[in-house]
Parts: sequence; structure tokens; C-alpha cells
Amino acid sequence: AEGGGGEVFEESYEMNNGCICCTVRGDLIRILNKILKRKTKLDAILIETTGLADPAPVAQTFFMDASIQAQAKVDAILTVVDAKHIIQHLDEVKPEGAENEAVEQVVFADKILLNKIDLVTPEYLEMVTGRIRSINKLAEIVLTKNAEAPLEKLLRIGAFDLSRIMENAPDFLKEDEHHHHHHHHHDSAITSVGICRAGTLDLDKLNAWMGTLLREKGQDIYRSKGVLSIKGMDAKFVFQGVHMTFDGQPQNPWGDAERINKMVFIGKNLDREGLNRDFDACFVP
Repeated sequence: AEGGGGEVFEESYEMNNGCICCTVRGDLIRILNKILKRKTKLDAILIETTGLADPAPVAQTFFMDASIQAQAKVDAILTVVDAKHIIQHLDEVKPEGAENEAVEQVVFADKILLNKIDLVTPEYLEMVTGRIRSINKLAEIVLTKNAEAPLEKLLRIGAFDLSRIMENAPDFLKEDEHHHHHHHHHDSAITSVGICRAGTLDLDKLNAWMGTLLREKGQDIYRSKGVLSIKGMDAKFVFQGVHMTFDGQPQNPWGDAERINKMVFIGKNLDREGLNRDFDACFVP
């Protein structure tokens, strides 16, 4: 952040119990409001969770609290992955009903810092990269040693800008029936579903469908993102979701550009055919 005299400074806060999860979301909101009330211009707020944390409650905080939502937005979720040890964590068998935290964190990531690449062979690194890609096609992977990465790679990512996503993964929204299966059940059910359609959507139909989908299947939908063309709306409607929490707003105007709807769902046990069918039912006849 910049002070009145142009000096640059950093300040850190630590949660009372050392971690951020749903039980301390109120604590996080209190600290964020304290920071945002200052007159000092902020470049960014970095929230570091513990290695075993579920990122969802942190991201949801920015959607659920009106005061935070009005002043700040989630730029991106960054995940540091240990290239040497990640495979064993992805394959770890958890008790029935328990989530594999390593899988969740890879799924939620908008950008992955694949660290300790100097400790593995090029062949092993390629295998690790492929495994990460099988869980999360969208996230940009940055190769690092000692977790060193240029600051511009970490800030102002604009992870919920679908045009940037398409630049990083231009083939993502092509119909793809390829599913990845591994010998453990944890991430074999995790898939990505991309939908790309020209046309104009009926807002009431869309809201009804998304409301039902997230209410009934939201626990299995880790991330959802989209840029949509809505009837009567000149601007692109951009949305993002984390589990059952959903937020969207009009952004840049379409202008003369062709109105192409783009949606992305990342989660487990996704019904590709059903998602496509129900989305098609939301278009204006």
C-alpha cells in the first residue's frame, strides 16, 4: 500500500486461532472491514490460509458480506503445489465422507505455483503437470524454485475474467468427453464441464435453473464461472460461484462482438449432458 508521502509499506494480521475457516469467517470480515476503512490506497489484500484449509469459506466471504462485496472482490485463488510430494497427497485415501484437502486446493486454484521443480526429473514433472491438469484444466501453472515468482504473476490476475481464461486455455470450452480416472476414488470423479453457445438467455429461466442447480448440487460444484448474454442487457453478465454461493453483475458492453455465452463448472460427479440440456432450455425462443 502507499502512504500519504508515497512510501510503500506492508502490514500483517493474524487470525485469533491461526486459521481461516467457516468458524472464524466473522473474524475475517472484521479484519477486512478494518483494513478497508482506511484512507490509505491499497494495492491488494493477500489472505494466506493454512496448508490444510478449505479455500471455499474465504472466497465466499467476499460474496456473502455486503460491506466487503461493495469494496473488494476476489482477484484469484493461488495454490502452491509441492512437485516432489503432491502425487502421494492426491492419492491419499481418506475416511468415508472426508474430503481430500490436496485435491480440493488444486480444484479451487486459479493459478498454481508448482514448486520444488529442481527436486524432480523432467519426466516426473511432466507426470505431475498432467495429473494437475486432469483435475483442473483452467489454472495457469507457474514453475518455481523456492516458491519464487514475479509479483506480476501473483497480483491483478483477474481470474474471473473469462476472456483471460480463454487465452490461457483456448480449447477448454470445446466439447470434451474425455474423463480422467485414477486408481483412487478421490479425484477420479472430478471433472470440468465447459459450455459455449451463441444466443440470448432469458434471465428468469437462467435464475431458476442456477438456483435449483446450486441448491441441489452446489456441494459438488466447487467452482463455476461464466460470461453470459442476457435479453435486454447491453453489457456482458459475468458471474462466479463457489459451491452454493453465487455472484454476478453486468460488466463490459458487448458492442459489435458476437454474443457468445461461456460457462465453466468444476466439481465432482458433474452431469455433462444434463448441464448442457438444462442450459439450452434457458435461451430465448
